[in-house]
Amino acid sequence: MINTVAPLFHDQSRIEGVSGKTVFDYADSLNVRVPTSCGRNGSCHECIVEIKRGMTGLSRPEETESFLGEGYRLACQAVIENPDEDIEFAVLRRQPRILTDSQKRNIDVDPMTRRIGDKVYFGDLELDGYKGAVFGLAIDAGTTTVAMNLVDLESGKTVYTTSFENPQRFGGSDVMNRISYDAGSYHGELQQVMLSSINFEIGDMARVIGFHRRRIYEIIIVGNATMRDIIFGLDVQPIGEKPYKSTSELAMIRGDIETTALNVKAKDLGLRVFPDANVYGAPLIASHVGSDVAADLLSIGMDNEDEVVMLVDVGTNTEVVVGNKNKLVAASCPAGPAFEGGEVTHGMAGYDGAVESVILDGNEVICHTISDEPAVGICGSGLVDLLSELRRAGKMTELGVLEDSQSEFFFVRDGDVYAQPMSLSRSDISALAQAKSANYSGQYIVMRTFGVKPSEISRLYLAGGFANYINVDSAMNIGFLANVPPERVVKVGNASLEGATIALLSSRLRSEMETMVRRVEHVELESTPDFFDIFVDGCMFNPMQR
Repeated sequence: MINTVAPLFHDQSRIEGVSGKTVFDYADSLNVRVPTSCGRNGSCHECIVEIKRGMTGLSRPEETESFLGEGYRLACQAVIENPDEDIEFAVLRRQPRILTDSQKRNIDVDPMTRRIGDKVYFGDLELDGYKGAVFGLAIDAGTTTVAMNLVDLESGKTVYTTSFENPQRFGGSDVMNRISYDAGSYHGELQQVMLSSINFEIGDMARVIGFHRRRIYEIIIVGNATMRDIIFGLDVQPIGEKPYKSTSELAMIRGDIETTALNVKAKDLGLRVFPDANVYGAPLIASHVGSDVAADLLSIGMDNEDEVVMLVDVGTNTEVVVGNKNKLVAASCPAGPAFEGGEVTHGMAGYDGAVESVILDGNEVICHTISDEPAVGICGSGLVDLLSELRRAGKMTELGVLEDSQSEFFFVRDGDVYAQPMSLSRSDISALAQAKSANYSGQYIVMRTFGVKPSEISRLYLAGGFANYINVDSAMNIGFLANVPPERVVKVGNASLEGATIALLSSRLRSEMETMVRRVEHVELESTPDFFDIFVDGCMFNPMQR
């Protein structure tokens, strides 16, 4: 007998469900695209969904789902059984707000992959006959978000940009958890789900634009050391234990190889483009400071700067680089996911409905959400604003204690089923304080190592999607960013993706990137003698004092 059940939810959509159908069936009804390549039999492991509530209303997990952590299911295997449960799910490849604007660097277009007459070549190697187009794909594989540029290698123009939520979240929200997951019984699952998602996105863009995926003749991938190496199927365990170095960095230190850059064929990774397309993993800098930072430096031409500048690429792992053409110093800050949707009760990434800015006017809380949708959570820029406003209004001490020792502060009080009351709790503030301090400590120590004060930084480049939407004054007020004169702050957008695109288009600059990374001085924050004292200072919600 088929029974009517309580509503099934996905983001802002809802539908009346019936028992006996799968979550995948309801995703179809809600017009939610869920990736799959196995015909929904559970073998491809692509249709992972997060069950936000109502897990007990679903069938017990099948053996094919044993690789998933608590709170996750395969949409094709999760069958609705209990007619009394509200069930809410989210697809792990939701599309974040796309950051399309980046600071552009003028370059001469001279790609490795090019058309010569009626042939397509990679360097001196003939790949294919010319079939109307020569495309390259630049991929920035972030811990939280993956962004891609489809590039016309003949004109040098980016013809399509897309992004999606990193589908590896079931293996942990940060790189250390994913390294641990990959060491277990389900080694290879993180690589496979990422490659499947990239293939899904390639197919989607081919459908939207109307081209054949085999016209993609080259791919460049950037990311931190863990993200990059998982995609290429390398052992990432050395990155998770001292001295925290990838297998390729260790091989270069031994003298076995000259660069940490990787080159493989698309067919060897199972990427569905031209089979012999070269897939290039951009070079790493050191330890957790990966090829995404190398791409950042390439995009802003930091190695050509006369004055001292600072780059801060804000993310789950924030990277900091200070320097100029004479010297470069870098560090990785394990900030964790608190500002990117993890560890905070109502935290979320930058999707529609996320509170992105907050103003306190007396006892009134004025929130603005992405796309002006009803509030469903709060993203990083909103959290920075909220913390800054609580300090400004005297509703929170520098130690993160709320006024009158309240246990929580409500920033959304009223709303319908899609905008329930939401608050920032003491535990949320503690998680944010530690994440903020990681950013604070990295900037402080790298500047001190270089021998420069915030007032002496000629430009502070902020990179990444989160940083692009952050209120700089709010961030400086709570010590999230060094208090560089605000007029010197330059938001450069997704510099990692831009750098990967430049490497696609300029063989000369790609080679220069491989040379540049070898002269970056890497600082291990935890090895700094007074790191703990600096970290404690950074946990306080005050401007950086130096």
